[in-house]
Amino acid sequence: MPSKKKTQAPVTSGKSSRQKTTEQPAGTMAQSFPIVGIGASAGGLEAFEIFFDAMPPDSGMAFVLVTHLDPSHATILPELIQKKTQMRVQEVTDNLKVEPNQVYIIPPNREMAILNGTLQLLELTRPRGLNLPIDTFLRSLAKDQADNAVCIILSGTGTDGTLGLRAIKGEGGMTMAQDLDSAKYDGMPRSAVATGLVDYILPPALMPNQVLSYTRHTIKAPPAAAIASEDVTMGNALQKIFILLRATTGHDFSLYKKNTICRRIERRMHVHQIDNIMDYVRYLQTSDREISTLFKELLIGVTNFFRDPEAFEILKNIYLPELLKNKPDDYVLRVWVPGCSSGEEAYSVAIILQECMADLGRHFNVQIFATDLDQTAIAVARAGRYPQSISADVTPARLKRFFHKEESHYQIKKSIREMVIFAPQNITKDPPFTKLDLLCCRNLLIYFNAELQKKILPIFYYSLKPDGLLFLGTSETIGQATDLFSLQEKKWKIFKRRATAKAETLPLSFPALAPTSENRGKETLQPGLQEMKGVNNLHLVKTLLAQSHLPPSVIIDGQANIIYIHGRIGRFLEPAEGVISSNILEMARPGLKAGLARALRKMTIEQRETVVEKLPVKDNGGTTKINLVVRPLSNVQSGMSGLLMVSFEEISSPGETLPGKALRQSKTKKSEDVQNLEVELQYTKENLQSAIEELETSNEELKSTNEELQSTNEELQSTNEELETSKEELQSLNEESATVNAELQHRIDELSKANDDMKNVLDSTEIATIFLDIDLGIRRFTPKVTELIPLVATDIGRPITHFSSKLKGVDLTTFANQVLKDLALQEVVVDSDNARSYQMRVRPYRTVNNVIDGVVMTFTDITKLKHLYQEAKRLAAVVKDSNDAITLQDFQGNIIAWNRGAERLYGYSEAEALTMNMVDIVPQEGKEAARALLARLQEHAVAPLIAERLKKDGTVVQVWLTPTRLLDEKGLPEFVATTERDIATLSKDAELLLVEGGGHGKG
Repeated sequence: MPSKKKTQAPVTSGKSSRQKTTEQPAGTMAQSFPIVGIGASAGGLEAFEIFFDAMPPDSGMAFVLVTHLDPSHATILPELIQKKTQMRVQEVTDNLKVEPNQVYIIPPNREMAILNGTLQLLELTRPRGLNLPIDTFLRSLAKDQADNAVCIILSGTGTDGTLGLRAIKGEGGMTMAQDLDSAKYDGMPRSAVATGLVDYILPPALMPNQVLSYTRHTIKAPPAAAIASEDVTMGNALQKIFILLRATTGHDFSLYKKNTICRRIERRMHVHQIDNIMDYVRYLQTSDREISTLFKELLIGVTNFFRDPEAFEILKNIYLPELLKNKPDDYVLRVWVPGCSSGEEAYSVAIILQECMADLGRHFNVQIFATDLDQTAIAVARAGRYPQSISADVTPARLKRFFHKEESHYQIKKSIREMVIFAPQNITKDPPFTKLDLLCCRNLLIYFNAELQKKILPIFYYSLKPDGLLFLGTSETIGQATDLFSLQEKKWKIFKRRATAKAETLPLSFPALAPTSENRGKETLQPGLQEMKGVNNLHLVKTLLAQSHLPPSVIIDGQANIIYIHGRIGRFLEPAEGVISSNILEMARPGLKAGLARALRKMTIEQRETVVEKLPVKDNGGTTKINLVVRPLSNVQSGMSGLLMVSFEEISSPGETLPGKALRQSKTKKSEDVQNLEVELQYTKENLQSAIEELETSNEELKSTNEELQSTNEELQSTNEELETSKEELQSLNEESATVNAELQHRIDELSKANDDMKNVLDSTEIATIFLDIDLGIRRFTPKVTELIPLVATDIGRPITHFSSKLKGVDLTTFANQVLKDLALQEVVVDSDNARSYQMRVRPYRTVNNVIDGVVMTFTDITKLKHLYQEAKRLAAVVKDSNDAITLQDFQGNIIAWNRGAERLYGYSEAEALTMNMVDIVPQEGKEAARALLARLQEHAVAPLIAERLKKDGTVVQVWLTPTRLLDEKGLPEFVATTERDIATLSKDAELLLVEGGGHGKG
């Protein structure tokens, strides 16, 4: 008998498919990709990062992350997750459409649900305390996406997510939980695994691959039509599966709706990535474990407390009071809840019955019989322990009244638990319960085909009393059984048994129960053995008494019933008037009863032999004095436990009490008797008065104590409620703090890395840098500073005034104070004792918020640069004042430098020349030769030569040209420097030598 559950897509005989029926949610119709809901709490950040580090960015799925966040703390979770994935990560905003290959994260201080593929945000009713955002989202995801939903439960404390996982599994989605060894906090995954509904239990690093394999398998086959009855291959496969299930579990599913069975089979095929139904049949034949898992899949219970709350309220306020109004106070109310699953529905019925009786001010004996096929679910129901997430379905008033709060669970109170009897039962073949006032069978008949429903409804009719109620689920009907039940509540499917149907016409067939060997043993063999054992024990006692010289005695049991008599006891005991009784106290003659009762009480308390001496026993008008002896019989002697032996020892002759002698002494005897009675009466009065006074005192003390205890109990109850509330808030704060701490730890790690990077940057520059705080205390410095100021790591925090430097004539304190005053950069060149020069820059230390918080000093070694600069100045003076024309040009001929000698020789000013090309001052016929000269210079050096140049006034002048290649740091030619002198100014001897040397040419 299945529990409360819904259907999935069917399986085809070939490829598996995910058919969408008309009952499918609208949100699913628009979605063609899986939506993965991931829940986590404390320790979940690490699991999130590992998961997304292994998840490819093109999975085709959407991921929605729900975790417990501090409502007053802005989360940095999106930016932390973004570092682990290329998918877009964003914090959810209201009415946000879900898209594939994106990650969505719940914002703080919000609950979240999904409707038609869009995320909806809700205000938290209680910002602090017990909130269950994971269950809230996952249950809405199950309703919206059905078998398109995937649920993953990661590290966290508590039980949030368990009910959501149940809902997704019931709708045909895939479920997964983090394995307990890898979870930092195993509360949430442990609770999820305990349901037995988790498909995969894996560490976060292995989850992405499994999710991808599952989802790709479910969508690779195109949607197929509904199962056709003439599909021979499918029909044969189902029959084989039914046979395997019946052989292993003893239960026949052949009369269940085919679509329901096929959707469950398809889900198992997706889990194992099996495409063909016959391959799955062969797998079942080799795996008893898979048969057991499939059996549990068919019995998955999607149930909760007060499912359809309005239906339960109508039943409580309208139909139950009407049912109970004419019942007597000692009436036994009988209820049957078939398909009870894990017990939530049965306990819901018990709670509303308790509330209804309280409203009516009456009390009835209630017997609720709750049955189910799944013995595991029955065991859960009997325990009556449910996760904290039931607070989403049970009102706070009911939680307080009918549940005990434990660490992470709620426990049903004993008063409700004792109303319900749980038992395994197959409704299709086991006898039903009868004489019922209410039969609550919700969301069970929808899984039976018409033939099985036609068989079950008459059984329900037979089980109910004439005015009994039938309570069905909102999707269920009674079909053609309108002659058996009359409709009372159309929307919530409440029916009443008709009294017109004839029992003999009902198609009832109850299986005969053959007594098992165990029952036969209990009913036949065991009583016989017990009887034989009792006879043997009494025979042993009789033998022992016969061999001893005991006075008349009786053997009694723990209830003072006589079970054996030894000797003649007629003078001490006689049958009592009325119904025959073997109780020794009822049979005791006058005078014996009080002493006998006292002796029995004393013996029971002290557990040793008790003697009452000279006890007067009235016997036929006379009195016989006896010593009454009560002793226990050991188990060794009797073979039985709890037996006592009462002996009557006479101490006066019966002849002394003959009637004749009593008449002769009547006057004296009467006077003595009256006197004795008066003394005894006075003694009794005094004892009674004393007892009354002590009793009154004790009553007053007990009353006072009771009042104090009641006051203390109320205080303790109030304190307990406050502690429970504080505990919930602390637990919530603890989870939120754990999440915030994880985020802050990540931030600290990032800052640590940034600090390391900054240190390496500062060290690699080899610039001496020192950071001072607002009081000029040393905040940080680079190793290069130690060449100028003798600092060590322990000097951090000390004022800079405590240290001397190697700088000549420089007061660092004065510079620092001036910068703090003016907030302007100061830059000077300073010298040190070791003949080195530094460029010192002093600037304010600004925070990211633009707050001045100290001073930064940098010292850049410019010794080499200074020497080069001085040398360059000397060279520049030589070049500038030279009489020769000195130029600098690139290899395209562009003039870069032009000295005064060039101005005098050619007539162009420096400003004019810097805009010209050297070809511009070469005559027309020599331009090509000039360009060729530049090309040769790129390849190799060229010897001095004579060239023609064109002055600004148009005259041509011959010059002695000395070209020089200038190379860069890589040894490659970069510029050309030329020295040019007018030949006319040379001596004739030098010119003759040049002519004879053959140096004439044009360039």
